Amino acid sequence: MTETTSILIKDPITIADEIKKQSILIVDNKIQEVGTNLENGDAEVVIDASDKIAAPALINTHTHVAMTLLRGVGGDVDLQDWLNNYIWPREANLTDELVYAGSKLAMAEMIKTGTVMFNDMYFNMEQTAKATDEVGMRATLGYGMIDLFDDEKRKQELKEAKKLIDSTHNTADGRIKVAVTPHAPNTCSGELISDAAKLAKDNNVKLHIHVAETKDEVEMIKDQHGMTPFEYLDSLNALSSDMIAAHGVWTTDDEIKTLAQRGVTISHNPSSNMKLASGIAPVAKYLEGGVNVTIGTDGVASNNNLDMFSEMKLTALLQKVDTLDPKVANTKEVFDMATVNAANALGINSGEIKEGKLADIMLIDANVPHMVPMIDVMSNIIYSSLNDVNTVICDGKILLQDKELQTINEAEIMKDVKVAAKEL
Repeated sequence: MTETTSILIKDPITIADEIKKQSILIVDNKIQEVGTNLENGDAEVVIDASDKIAAPALINTHTHVAMTLLRGVGGDVDLQDWLNNYIWPREANLTDELVYAGSKLAMAEMIKTGTVMFNDMYFNMEQTAKATDEVGMRATLGYGMIDLFDDEKRKQELKEAKKLIDSTHNTADGRIKVAVTPHAPNTCSGELISDAAKLAKDNNVKLHIHVAETKDEVEMIKDQHGMTPFEYLDSLNALSSDMIAAHGVWTTDDEIKTLAQRGVTISHNPSSNMKLASGIAPVAKYLEGGVNVTIGTDGVASNNNLDMFSEMKLTALLQKVDTLDPKVANTKEVFDMATVNAANALGINSGEIKEGKLADIMLIDANVPHMVPMIDVMSNIIYSSLNDVNTVICDGKILLQDKELQTINEAEIMKDVKVAAKEL
C-alpha cells in the first residue's frame, strides 16, 4: 500500500456538486479541498488526471465475497435448486484458509472495478476481516445465520453473531464494521429474526437480510404467517433504518410505503435476479415511494462477477424496459445508488467528493475510444465504461495505480484460489 499523507489529484473531470474540471486535495484519509486553482504545494503525491474522470468510489451493498471460490457452480437453475444441490453442499467444506483466499481474490476484482467497500454476509468472517485489513478496503461483515427453525441452532447462531461483533466491529482503523445477518425469513425462525434485530439495535450495528427474492419465498411466508415477507418482518419489529434488505424483488405497494416509513434500504441485485430468474425488482416504484435504493452484485456464483459498473448499467436498462418509461432510473439516480445512497445506508461519511468526506475516490480513463466524445459524463460512466478504472483510493491510500494493484499480489492470489477451488 502506498503510504502517503497528502495526495493532489490534478485537473480531472470531477463528479461533485458540479461536474467540471477541478482538482482534489486529500490529506490523511479525508478530502481537504476541491477546487479549480489548487497548486501542487506540499502534496506528497501529485496525480496528473487531466485525461480522467474523478468520481466517488463504488460501494457494493450485498455480497458473499468468498463465493469467488464457487464461480460457475450451479448455472441455469432456480434459487432453491441452486442452494440445496450446488451451493450448500460445497459450503459445508469451507475452511478458514479457503475463505481467506476467496475473499482476497474478490477484493482484487472489486478494487480493479472501482469498488472500495462491500456489505458481506457469509461464514468464517474473521478471515474476510483479515483480508480486508491487509488489503485496505472498507467492509461491513456479518455471520450468515440460518437456524432452520431449530431452537438450539438459533441460540448458537446468535452466539456466533455476537462473537463477531465483539472481535471485529470497528477494527482496521474503523474501516471494518460488523452487521447482524440472518439469512432470510424462509430459512430463519421468527425468534431468530426478532433476536437478531434486537442484537443489532443493542450493539448499534446494521441488520442485513435477504427478503422477497422469489415468488416461492413470498408464497411460503404467506402460507405460514398470513402475511407478505416485509409485513412479517414488521410484525417481528425488524424493520428500521438500520436494515439493508437484499433483493426486494416481489413487494407490494403497501410494503413499499412501509419500507419508506421505516427507512429500510433495498439492495438491488439485477444480475443475480436475472441469472436465477427471480424477477425484476420494482426499483422505479421504490424511488417514487422514497425508499433508499442501493446496488449489490450478490455472490459470484450467481452473477458471475463483482463489477458494479455492469450492475449500474443493468439497473438503468431493466427499469426502462420493465416500465416502458425511458425517464425512470436516470443516470444520476443510478450512480447515487452505488455511491452516496450506499454510504448513507451503511453509515459512513463517504460516497461523495466533498470537503470533509472520506477520501474514497476512483479515477476513470476518459481518453479511450468508447468514452469519446464526452458529451454527457454521467451517461458515459453508466452506459459506456468498460474496465476503465485506472486508480482507486480508499481512506486516503492508493489501492490501484495505473491499473496495477498495490496491496494484493494478483498472480499469487489467483494461483491460491485455483488450488483452493478444487477442495470444494
